[in-house]
Amino acid sequence: MSFSSDSSQVPHVALFPSAGMGHLTPLLRFAALLLRRHHCRLTLITANPTVSLAESRLISRFLSSFPAVSHVQFDLLPLDSSTVATDDPFWLQFEATRRSLADLVAPLLSSLSPPLSALVLDISLITPVGSIADSLSLPCYVLYISTARMLSLFTYFPKILASGFSDASLKIPGLVSPIARSSLPSMMFNPTSLFANIFLTDAPKLRRLHGVLINTFDGFEADSELEALVTEGKVADGGPYFPPLFSVGPFPPCKFEFEPDPESNPSAASAVSKWLDEQPEGSVVYVSFGSRTALPREQMREVGKGLILSGHKFLWVVKDKKVDKEEEEGNIDEVVGKELMEKLKEKGLVVKKWVDQGEILGHKAVGGFVSHCGPNSLVESAWHGVKILAWPQHGDQRVAAEVVRECGLGMWVESWGWLGGDHDPTAAVKGEEIGERIREMMGSEKLSLKAASIREKARKADEVGGSRDKVFERLVHEWKNKKSVN
Repeated sequence: MSFSSDSSQVPHVALFPSAGMGHLTPLLRFAALLLRRHHCRLTLITANPTVSLAESRLISRFLSSFPAVSHVQFDLLPLDSSTVATDDPFWLQFEATRRSLADLVAPLLSSLSPPLSALVLDISLITPVGSIADSLSLPCYVLYISTARMLSLFTYFPKILASGFSDASLKIPGLVSPIARSSLPSMMFNPTSLFANIFLTDAPKLRRLHGVLINTFDGFEADSELEALVTEGKVADGGPYFPPLFSVGPFPPCKFEFEPDPESNPSAASAVSKWLDEQPEGSVVYVSFGSRTALPREQMREVGKGLILSGHKFLWVVKDKKVDKEEEEGNIDEVVGKELMEKLKEKGLVVKKWVDQGEILGHKAVGGFVSHCGPNSLVESAWHGVKILAWPQHGDQRVAAEVVRECGLGMWVESWGWLGGDHDPTAAVKGEEIGERIREMMGSEKLSLKAASIREKARKADEVGGSRDKVFERLVHEWKNKKSVN
């Protein structure tokens, strides 16, 4: 094994995402920024096959736009589903990836040429990849896709569980406000769940990293919360302080995401754009619960009623299956109900297909967003200055909704139910209340002004020579001067 530390060479960085569009998209946007502004050499490592068509298509568009990027795929080993306490296809992919990498990572990383300067990976891969990067003396970083608030919870969770946490709220040093227990999915307290296992297994290993990269920016989350992670955030069992934290956001939507897909229906995409072009500025409510959330049909129909009762024009993306490979584009009437669908057509546009959310949020006609509060949706809303009616559905999304409320980007009705194993199918939120809350969100000048202010801060961070560029320059300088492994 030989090493190189020639600071004049272009750093070679390997990027390793995890399953799902919510994990893949920010990593590819991060990659695009490295390529366009900071002239790094990149290798993208992905599992084969992906869970969704959307993932494989996005990877293809990225590689077509950046042909200099090397692409390394590895085949997943068969996973015995009886050994895993979930049937969620994305969690199964997480676990299959973690198990498949044990014997693959070291030879894969060592074989890359020129020698690697650094490895940037998804946080779910700390355990299978981090220790091997250590053994190769390869600087390892995590790209954390959620909020600083959630990262604080991640670092403290093993302590919390060990202490038998039963309070109504959780106080973490440095956080502006406590995290409500009701914001945590029940699977976090089930030691057999993959979600809890990742928290318990991976959090203590954060200290081994050379840094944590987080998609946030000055003025979005409370500065004190970011600082607390570094100055007060002892990891898990009270060990060394948190590794260096790099605020590398915002990651704006990139041009490669808008490239036409040869397998997609261009007329369907143009129909959405044409419809939006015909609407008055700021008049449309965009409704989407993300790439992997399928609402129960009863709740979908209440959403439809609420949209009609709101009195506003709307663009509603309906999703019937968790995985897009299982979706049938033409059965909207069956999902929503034929009679309701006829009424919806008079007021707005309902689609049942993958749409380019970044492009939609950037359209002048869109004035509000009913969102599940996935991390990418939050940053995209901030980037475009679109206010949010938060309706989190699972995972970290209630914690993200707390951020939406605290930063002023939107409003959150905490009493509305959510999925992720905690959903009561008899407790669907009624259309009358949904319509009322949409009117409240769309009519709030205070939220509009705050969203516009956050947009300006995001754009300022994105400027050449802005706060994000300075952080990237620091990272690239560090990579150039780190020893690389061959």
